[in-house]
Amino acid sequence: MRKTLSTALLVLGLVVLATGAQAARQDNDGFLYGTVVTDSGKEYTGFLRWNADEEAFWDDLFHSAKTKLPYIDEVDRADRRRDRKKHTNIKIFGFRVNVESDDWAGDDSRVFIARFGDIERITVKGDDAARLDMKGGESLDVEGYANDVGATILVKDAGLGEIELHWDNIDTIRFAAAPRGADPGEQRLYGKLETRIGSFEGFIQWDKEECLASDRLDGETEDGELSIPMGSIARIERHGSQGCEVTLKDGRDYRLRGSNDVNDDNRGIMVEDKRYGRVVIYWDEFDRLDFEDRKDSGRGYDDYKGQKPLSGTVVGKDGEKHRGRIVFDLDESANWEMLNGNWRDAEYNIPFALVARIEPGRDESRVLLRGGEELWLEDSQDVTENNDGLLIFDQGDADPLYLRWQQIESIEFGD
Repeated sequence: MRKTLSTALLVLGLVVLATGAQAARQDNDGFLYGTVVTDSGKEYTGFLRWNADEEAFWDDLFHSAKTKLPYIDEVDRADRRRDRKKHTNIKIFGFRVNVESDDWAGDDSRVFIARFGDIERITVKGDDAARLDMKGGESLDVEGYANDVGATILVKDAGLGEIELHWDNIDTIRFAAAPRGADPGEQRLYGKLETRIGSFEGFIQWDKEECLASDRLDGETEDGELSIPMGSIARIERHGSQGCEVTLKDGRDYRLRGSNDVNDDNRGIMVEDKRYGRVVIYWDEFDRLDFEDRKDSGRGYDDYKGQKPLSGTVVGKDGEKHRGRIVFDLDESANWEMLNGNWRDAEYNIPFALVARIEPGRDESRVLLRGGEELWLEDSQDVTENNDGLLIFDQGDADPLYLRWQQIESIEFGD
């Protein structure tokens, strides 16, 4: 009987240990992981961090500029420069397009923004250029605009240790989910952010950089300079434009000043709020950040799925409804792409997958999200009269329809 009981307890103990180990492995799902292949043919596999101290997670944003704009480039530039009358026809990709417009709005440049989790592969094409293969099947050429192309990639290779690989030595980067048991040896920052425009909660990137417990908050006190591990901090509270109050988890308080980490030179506090996507709060709107310890590190690579073309119903000012596939601002055509806009000194980068409805305006637009949240976004091409309009590939109609921003009453996005 005792032997049977001992055996049962041993089995139960092993089950508990296995369950705990599995939970620990799942804690690191949110970290970037993949294989970097160099021009020499060598491969380095492990957890990744862009520019050694910046992006490290699947929900972080990759920035660059698109070099090819097919929905714009296929339109004859001369046609775009001269005034157009309603119902003029042009061709895009061989389609005859009904243009209900007097002119065209914007220029031919577009910023590219995507979550790392939506990217399958990066192929280096130059000093600051790359081809991105997306999970949705698209291949996009990007160049410049931000330091995400041309970056130095830190790889934590389990068998080798850490190595920094320069962009001009890299051939390809293949992303993948971290294997079971892989340990980045880091803890991601999470907190509740109180601002003048409301509360936000999620994973934190302080000063658009510090996102790990091992990253440091720098500043000066009356006794000297401090460099505090972010994981030791319980709270940061703004005190005017030139400093903040920092409370440590052990209860000690410090008034810091003298660096962009702790004054109005701060580049912004990023929060990955599940309601909105990536929100950037700037110093004047920031009140207080309370950190929380979390076991998880965010969505894993395999959780980024369901990428598909934008579609829905567009209602014109004339009351006519058009249903079908949508190309927004003659640029964004997939639900992983971002709707950008500002509201009261906060910047929103919202995946179109979270957007239910847009009501266009001249200087701002009403945006309804799938969770029920309402925003009035401004200060970007996506949500003002600078928007280049929509192409609607109407169901049952062989040719897409072009509508100017000013001609649109509402856009309802499909599931």
